[in-house]
Amino acid sequence: MPSLTSRPLPSGDSQLCILRTSAIGDVTHVVPLVRTLQSKAPATRLTWIVGKLERRLVGDLPGVQFITFDKGKGRQGLRDVREALAGRRFDALLHMQVALRSNLLSLAVKADRRIGYDRARSKDLHGLFVNERIPARSGEHVLDAMASFIEPLGLEQTQVRWDIPVSPDDHAWAAEQLPGDPPTLLVSPMSSHTVRNWRVERYAALIDHAMTRGMRVALVGGPSQAERALADAILGQVARPPLDLTGKDTLKRFMALLARAAMILTPDSGPMHMANAAGVKVLGLHAASNPDRSGPYSDRRWCVDRYDAASRKFLGKPASAIPWGTKIEKPGVMDLIEVSDMVDRFEACASFLGLRLPG
Repeated sequence: MPSLTSRPLPSGDSQLCILRTSAIGDVTHVVPLVRTLQSKAPATRLTWIVGKLERRLVGDLPGVQFITFDKGKGRQGLRDVREALAGRRFDALLHMQVALRSNLLSLAVKADRRIGYDRARSKDLHGLFVNERIPARSGEHVLDAMASFIEPLGLEQTQVRWDIPVSPDDHAWAAEQLPGDPPTLLVSPMSSHTVRNWRVERYAALIDHAMTRGMRVALVGGPSQAERALADAILGQVARPPLDLTGKDTLKRFMALLARAAMILTPDSGPMHMANAAGVKVLGLHAASNPDRSGPYSDRRWCVDRYDAASRKFLGKPASAIPWGTKIEKPGVMDLIEVSDMVDRFEACASFLGLRLPG
């Protein structure tokens, strides 16, 4: 199977399909690839098959036709995509998701070239659904791995740009929640992998510290029962309650909140990568996952990294001796991050930003 041979798309009017349906963080990583294609191959018409939730974040990117895959509809979701693509043929498919369901979904895309992951990053029979592969590399950030999907097309991503659209209405809503311009810390405490969450009392302690230092703090999160319960538990531990916006925003409203924030405290999660895309400094909590692979792409100086300590404790070897991308999702792994660790990063970031905190 061809792997590294670069072959440009046909000159003139060509068609390219991107298949990356989930998750929020990964979909955020695809946006710079779209921007690169629009800059370096402007005559190429882009179609993106994306998840129902994820489309709410990126579905208004200009110059892209979106086709929604609703996995909650089961087989009907697959049929809907097939119907939307009926009669179309693409010069190339960028098959950027390896789950079996996505492999089956890719059969709806008729394409001469089907570019997928290298063998080391393939699973669920991914290799049977592609006829070209991206370069085999280890040690890459997820965003760089996704950017490499255009290399077989003779292109290279040399700049990383997001510019995710946010409407005036969303900005107006955010201004109502966070009026004025005091320095603001957002706290997004939940990851979809709950073992990555920090302890409630530690979130509360960092919130107390930030508020004592004069920061405005807002607790944010989705509308799920689990996120509501986590927020309530944190609110029950703080000395003085922060603003509670849990369940009140949408993905676009969250982007608008980020535009009014200086920092965000969060574990490895979709909000981490949305914040990075918005240019907000991330106080990242990393022990279960490697920040060099899945941390905030642009700036990881403000993250606490206990991934190597987690590898030594739970796997009995340093992180350098385990496969790249290994997740150490063990109960208690996040306890390796102390409150003092994050206070140190908070203070360093505040100093870097030139925030004049009165506390």
